[in-house]
Amino acid sequence: MQIAYNARDLTEAHIIAGLLGSHGIDSHVGGHYLQGALGEIGAAGFTNVHVEDGDYLEARRLIAEYEGAATSDGGRIPPVNDAGEFYARWFLLLLLAVAVGFVLTF
Repeated sequence: MQIAYNARDLTEAHIIAGLLGSHGIDSHVGGHYLQGALGEIGAAGFTNVHVEDGDYLEARRLIAEYEGAATSDGGRIPPVNDAGEFYARWFLLLLLAVAVGFVLTF
C-alpha cells in the first residue's frame, strides 16, 4: 500500500477515502489513534489515506481533481506531501536515542 494523501485531520481523510470509494478504489485511513494523543487539538500530518499500489496513480489523479490542482503542464500529478512522515521518523529516531541513553546509564 502507498500513501495517496496526507490529510490535515481525520475528517478530511475520510472525505478523501469516500471520494476514492465512490470511484471504486479501496482505501484505508490510518492514524486514528495518533490524533488522540494530542487531546482535543487537531493533530496535523498524522492521518494518511492509503491505497493499493495498482490504484495509486488513479487515486492521485482523483485527489488532484478534488483539490483543484489539475495542472496545465501536461497533466503532471503533484506528489504527496510527506512532511508528517518526515517528522514522525525523526521523532522515532529521537525516542530511540533517548531509550538507548537511558539503558546505557543503568
